[in-house]
Formats: sequence, C-alpha cells, structure tokens
Amino acid sequence: MTTTRIERIRTLLKGIETGDPDAVSVISQTQYIQHNPQTQTGRQGLAALFARLSKTSPRVNIVRAFADGDFVFGHTEYDFDSRRVGFEVFRFEGDSAVEHWDNIQPRRGPNPSGHSMVDGPTEATDFDDTEANRALVRAFVERVRIAGETNTLDTFVSTDRYTEHHPNGADGFAALKLSLDVTANPSEALVYHRLHRVLAQGNFVLAVSEGSREGVRTSFYDLYRVEAGRIAEHWDTIEVVAPPEEWKHDNGKF
Repeated sequence: MTTTRIERIRTLLKGIETGDPDAVSVISQTQYIQHNPQTQTGRQGLAALFARLSKTSPRVNIVRAFADGDFVFGHTEYDFDSRRVGFEVFRFEGDSAVEHWDNIQPRRGPNPSGHSMVDGPTEATDFDDTEANRALVRAFVERVRIAGETNTLDTFVSTDRYTEHHPNGADGFAALKLSLDVTANPSEALVYHRLHRVLAQGNFVLAVSEGSREGVRTSFYDLYRVEAGRIAEHWDTIEVVAPPEEWKHDNGKF
C-alpha cells in the first residue's frame, strides 16, 4: 500500500501540468482538509487550483517521495510563472488522501558550496533505523533550533561530513554552527518556536516547525538525511504564513 500511495501522489502532482480533473481522484470526495491557507478546501478546490496553474505551462518534478504510516511526504520543484521548491504532505485514510499540508518558496541558489535546493541522494535506506532517526531529529529541533543549545550540536550533527542545501548555507559543521548564531546575521536569523510534526522513512526525516524571521510568522520545513547516527545533509523551505484575513478556510497552516 505504501508504494501505491506514493505513486498516486506522484500522479496527483503531475496533474498540475495538465489541469486534468481526473488527477485529483486520489482525493477523498467527502473529506479533504486543506492546510494551504490560500487554497480552497475540498477536492473541488484542488481541481480548481490545478486548472488555474495549468494555464501557466507548468513543470513539476517530484524529486523525493517517502511514506510514514498514513502519511506521504514529497520534496518537489515547480516551474510555474516562476521557479519554486516545496514540500508536500498528505495524510491517507485507506486509498484516499484526506488531508494536505505544504511549504513552498522561490527557488534560489546555488549556495556557496555549489549545491541547489534539491540535488543529492533521493532514495531512502536504513529502514530499521527509522525510529532512531526520527528521535534524533526531534531532539535536534527541540534542543538546538528551539532551545538554542548550540553547545550540543555535535551530539546531533556529523562533524566531518555535513552537506547543506539552504541557499545561503555552506557545507561543514563549522558553517552550520555559525549559521545558528542569531546575533551574527540578524536579518537572516531563523527563530524556531514550535515543532509540529516529524515524519520519517529510513534515513530521511522531515521536521515541520513554525517560528519567525525578522518578527514575521514563518513556517519551516526541514528535511534531514541521517548517516551513522548523525545528521549529514539538510534541505529546507521557508514560507511566510499568510495573515488570517487572507485565508480561504479556518483549517490553519499546521
């Protein structure tokens, strides 16, 4: 069932290119909770969005896709009227997707180490380590990103092999530690307040958090690849949470 769900989500997202209303057949007809604040909830809302986007001659590339229980999560790149990178999360009940979250930002880069926002390994391994890897990333976000315990960084992150895909980031443990110093570059400081969800399959773990950048409420989606019990690679997207007066439903971003 896991493979089938992933393939159905791939088919769904590729439907953005054509606007084909049949692409949304994986979406439950009776229950679909949309958490993108600026997209109508329900299957009809998604079909309308696809029809609108298809007029921009879009291209969709699902770079990575994973499954965790009833969740499928994917790392995607889009070329609409502009190039963007996103994470998509779907919750299933049986054969139907019943809930959706996403986080999308303009594509930037390459970064100072030459990496794009999406390149690197794409296939999950080490499936027996899924829960240990989930616990590692949860502790990293809670202790380092939220509590600011940067002195514990080497407990969670590889000190000799760390690859960074953030557009302004660079490879290496030292570069990561510097980037976590919110006083070094206040305009780029990412302040994490709350961890909402941690999804994992094998050595890939996605953390969904909220916080702020320059005082503006912001959503952080961070994908980590774990190797030998330490975080060895990182991708992310950062999106400002639209103000409530612009929301098309009351489901919330998270």
